[in-house]
Amino acid sequence: MGTAGSRHDAHLALTGQHPAAAHQHASGVANRSTMDSQRHTSVTYRTIDMHTGGEPARIVLEGFPEPQGTTVLDKRADAMTRLDVHRRRLMLEPRGHPEMYGALPVAASVPGAAFGVLFMHHSGFSTMCGHATIALGRWAVDSGRVALHDGRADFVLECPCGPVDVHVTEGGASVAFDSVPAFAAELDLAVEVPGIGRVPCDIGYGGAFYAILPASRLGIDLAITPIGQQRAAARAVTDAIRAGHQVRHPTAQELGFLYGTILTDDAPSQDGISRNLCVFGEGQIDRSPTGSGVTARLAVDGARGLVRPGEQRRFAGPTGVPFTGEIVAEQRLADMPAFRVRVSGSAFYSGSATFVVEAGDTLRDGFDLDDTARG
Repeated sequence: MGTAGSRHDAHLALTGQHPAAAHQHASGVANRSTMDSQRHTSVTYRTIDMHTGGEPARIVLEGFPEPQGTTVLDKRADAMTRLDVHRRRLMLEPRGHPEMYGALPVAASVPGAAFGVLFMHHSGFSTMCGHATIALGRWAVDSGRVALHDGRADFVLECPCGPVDVHVTEGGASVAFDSVPAFAAELDLAVEVPGIGRVPCDIGYGGAFYAILPASRLGIDLAITPIGQQRAAARAVTDAIRAGHQVRHPTAQELGFLYGTILTDDAPSQDGISRNLCVFGEGQIDRSPTGSGVTARLAVDGARGLVRPGEQRRFAGPTGVPFTGEIVAEQRLADMPAFRVRVSGSAFYSGSATFVVEAGDTLRDGFDLDDTARG
């Protein structure tokens, strides 16, 4: 039976506060092992691993150099061009896997922001991530980076797409965020999908751009079609739009790219939850409902007059764990109607890790098995 002290130590380790030296001091064998390892190691990373609705959120605490840039969006550009090897080491095998997702806390540039963040995944750096924002909300209060008052905290997180308001309640058990201005970029865009034909879809923005359409238009049933076929169909839509259509953000050119495709059900089920599958990047499947995707879906529904401010909706991804979303305000972005969307959910710890990169390891910088097979 564990003592209160051991439970406290476990909590400190998971939130990133536990000094590694304390563990090393406990055992001379551990101390010698650590020194032996360091003699053969060129880089060490320390992380906290969490998940939100089953989607991983690896928070990088040490080892990833601070990107340069005036804004967090500038830092994303620097990380992409100068520091991508660190993403590869943490997201790809052997330390990661093809569905890994991560977050790097960085210094913020927005006055009043608690901190900034870069989002990373198997194929690059994204501009917004709702599930990781929810995980960061809990981690921020558990680690003491943001103070709790009467079980809640409200702070600003600077994301590459812009600042979002984060609301932590129930001592961290529930986290919500208010999006950057979200909007419908295209409604009923006709897309020629190879092997399927001409298919109408919407494009919504919730910090990143997504193509959004019912899975049934592609001959897909989210409940019974094998997940590999669902992934392939969504990727075909993404590839077709990327090849033949230019996605533009009205105020930031760097945000103008299609991040992925969201396949939805035709109508919410009897429990009131709308199911969807988000395939992003170069084919990753989000296990959660996708926070920025929920934002984009509500922006599209708002533009169509299908949802009004204050009406709550529930969404679920492949694991069935729901997020709650609602439009909290209508506004304008440049010359177009936009919405502030609030998305809420819960995140949980899955572990903490120290990763090493040994100089003699030919796979030290990470590998993608698909690329290796092609090579």
